[in-house]
Amino acid sequence: MSATAEAIDIARQAALAADEKLASNVVVLDVSEQLVITDCFVIASAPNERQVNAIVDNIEEKLREAGHKPVRREGTREGRWTLLDYIDVVVHVQHNDERNFYALERLWKDCPIVDVPGLIGGDRVESAESSDG
Repeated sequence: MSATAEAIDIARQAALAADEKLASNVVVLDVSEQLVITDCFVIASAPNERQVNAIVDNIEEKLREAGHKPVRREGTREGRWTLLDYIDVVVHVQHNDERNFYALERLWKDCPIVDVPGLIGGDRVESAESSDG
């Protein structure tokens, strides 16, 4: 079983919205084989809390325009790691420090990466993995 077409579409929209606000190292993972509660993770990061919040705001705005509203939001006040739960898609926007520490990509390394056409920030210089030891 793989992620549904709708989940992949929502995840791609979220990834592009994050990229629009200069998120670094934006990645979409198909976690449907590993988790029964969701199909995709979108992971993005930023070097400061203000940018984390700007990315989160843009993702919410773009997905709301497309008719999607998160059922749960966590961490928005702190701006260090915000989670947006769209049921089939869970979006993680992290400060670079949190991204390095928690290393979600390593935890889910066996999950396939979903291609996102038009994504620019997948390889931004300040990516979380570039300073990984």
